[in-house]
Amino acid sequence: MHYVYLLKSKINSSLYVGRTDNLEKRIEEHNKGYVISTQEHMPFELIYYEAYLHPEDATMRECKLKHHGSVIGHLKKRVKNSLKS
Repeated sequence: MHYVYLLKSKINSSLYVGRTDNLEKRIEEHNKGYVISTQEHMPFELIYYEAYLHPEDATMRECKLKHHGSVIGHLKKRVKNSLKS
């Protein structure tokens, strides 16, 4: 599986969106300081993830969440829409 995930810093509530094929290992890497872009915001908690069969789908979703509007706003809209169904 290929995952798109959302992490939240436990020290300052900053958010980080990423993509991986090993979710547990990647979160551990973030929390051990191996990821340069998130080192200053450790530790993190996983607050959301999506799983995809194909890596291209995960890449497209990660890009959309990172570069097209508010991540939180998008996820809130998704949850709200799922409650209507």
